[in-house]
Formats: sequence, structure tokens, C-alpha cells
Amino acid sequence: MTRPLIGVSTYLESGARWGVWELEAALLPVGYPRLVQAAGGLAAMLPPDDPSYAAETVARLDGLVIAGGPDVDPARYGAERSPRTGPPTPERDAWELALIRAALAAGIPLLGICRGMQLLNVALGGTLVQHLDGHVTQAGVFGRHSVKPVPGSRYADIAPEETSVPTYHHQAVDRLGEGLVASAHAADGTVEAVELPGAAWVLGVQWHPEMGEDTRVMRALTRAASQVASGAVS
Repeated sequence: MTRPLIGVSTYLESGARWGVWELEAALLPVGYPRLVQAAGGLAAMLPPDDPSYAAETVARLDGLVIAGGPDVDPARYGAERSPRTGPPTPERDAWELALIRAALAAGIPLLGICRGMQLLNVALGGTLVQHLDGHVTQAGVFGRHSVKPVPGSRYADIAPEETSVPTYHHQAVDRLGEGLVASAHAADGTVEAVELPGAAWVLGVQWHPEMGEDTRVMRALTRAASQVASGAVS
């Protein structure tokens, strides 16, 4: 069986260092491609590009992952910037929002991870909580907490039990975007997964599956993407 091609968005960082070099670089933590590969997919990096090329890019993919990263610019959801919100990354915001909208329009399976889930919410008109205590235990260190699925949701079909997940975020979904529903929560009520019922395969998770051993979420994406690759989904 042909492995589906899964595009994964990347960071764009100045001053990245490797060997003798210190240059601007498109970066992706290795956990993302390894998770795609472990779930049966081929991983392709999608560095920020002109948003007008998003539809052309998505048309060549079988599935799309919007990766984690820096805070979304509050201007994208009509809010004033909080002092605790990180600096904006306009190129990445514009590119990833365009990718999300292109994937939704084309019916390409879409998974948003952490920032990616937040951007999915913003793309559909939702808003974010700009600071949330308790979901980052130490700077630069992933913590863990439990998430509980909403019965009957797509996510509950993937992981029906309460699950401990790797987590690192200080922002969260506030008002849900149009059509989105919450499909998992943390113990404090934070929305930990969202999905778009009745549409193509669309899921966002607030945690970082690429930092854990549980491949179920990514395997669900690659199964849906395999249908696209085989022509079973138009």
C-alpha cells in the first residue's frame, strides 16, 4: 500500500546553529516526522511560503499537520496583546492559516497540534485565552496531565479512555470557532481537543503527541490520508 504524504508545517528561526553554521533555518523537531513515519506516513516539511501557494501545496498532499510553536498573534482573533503573549511570527501565522483554510476547502485530513489546534480555532473565527496557569511546569520541559474524551466524539473513537499526554502550552481555546466542538478536556476544564463533525477528517489536540509513545492520533490521520492517496475520497 502506498504510504500517504503528510505535510508538516515548520518553524522559521534566525540564528539556528549546527556544526560550524549559524543561519536562518526552517526547523521541525524530529518527533514530528518520526511520529508520521511510525504511523505509516511519509513526512514532508512545509516551511513558511507565500500564502497564495497554500492551495497548490495542499493539493499535492494526502494529509496536513500544523505543528506546535509560538503564540498566535492576538490581532488574528481581534484581541489586544497581553503582556504575557509572546512576540508575533507573522510569516508563520499567515502561511499556516492559509494552509488550514486550503485543507478545509479541499477536504484534506487535517491535524492541528498545540499551536496548530489554536490556529484551527482562529481560522474558523474562534478566540484564545492568552495566558493559562498550570499547563507548563518548567520552561523548556514537557509535563504530563490527563485528558478525558467527550463520549461520541471522533477523538473518543480514537482514544476512548482518559489518557496521560505530554503537554507544554500557556494559551488555550476560549470561544470555539464556527462548527468546531470540544472533544476532550483537562481536569481543570481546559479544551484539549477540538473537531469538525460532519466534515472531512479534522482534529486538533492541545498536547504534543510527537513527544510521547501513543501513535493513535497520528495513525487515525494517516488512515484518513490513505483514503485520499488511494482515491477513495474525492
